[in-house]
Amino acid sequence: MTFDRIHLDRPTSGLQRLEGCFGGHAYDLHRHETYGVGLTLYGVQQFHYRGCLRASRARQVLVLHPDEAHDGHAGEGGAFAYRMLYLDPASVSQALDGASPPHVVEAVAYDPAIAKVIEEAFVDFPQPLEPLAIDATIGRIADLLARRSDGGPRRGRGRVALRAVRLARDFLLAESHRVVGSDELEGVSGLDRFTLARHFRSAFGTSPHRYQVGRRLMCAQALIAEGSPLSDAAAAAGFADQSHLTRHFSARFGVTPGRWAALSRRS
Repeated sequence: MTFDRIHLDRPTSGLQRLEGCFGGHAYDLHRHETYGVGLTLYGVQQFHYRGCLRASRARQVLVLHPDEAHDGHAGEGGAFAYRMLYLDPASVSQALDGASPPHVVEAVAYDPAIAKVIEEAFVDFPQPLEPLAIDATIGRIADLLARRSDGGPRRGRGRVALRAVRLARDFLLAESHRVVGSDELEGVSGLDRFTLARHFRSAFGTSPHRYQVGRRLMCAQALIAEGSPLSDAAAAAGFADQSHLTRHFSARFGVTPGRWAALSRRS
């Protein structure tokens, strides 16, 4: 019986996701033109990289640089599973105000911040990520790689562009019933998507995508409390389907929409 399986989504706007599981040999020596930033879910993932045999264990993060040769196989006689984000270096550079893509010396490390970003990027996998979620993922990973890089501290970002982010916030509120594109927010705010994401987080403590999803969840929450069927509430709040709503609702409120409906009826 083989454990081997792999699922790769389509690359979109500088980001691609992969989820895989292997019980032995996984990959021969190869290289990518992208960053590979991954999270080992269980087991031991071994790979040759920069002249050494590396091992990534459960909950460890690995960072592979563009054009660096590596292979992959299970270590210590068992299967391993992992999730991987492949990021276009040009998008990473753009997210860092045009700075050179960061160079991270440590290939494997416990990095809870990066692990959290990866987990969030896979909440609906293999359903495609929304445009603002892609921007947020690239921006956060770029910042976290820069913090771990050997290139020294980056320059300060200056004052928050409050007028621009308020325009973006108001637009997200007005269009909370649908998926908003990154180019739309660029047009509304006058900022490029990564600059906007940084300033938005500084002003409101979250990314444009999470902000809009939060508004949609609050809408769904109110509709469910009023007695709307879950499928109707999901559609009205801009979610692809009921399962899409359930995943986000549970992550935000700690209960499923069905449980919320039952609790609301008792009040």
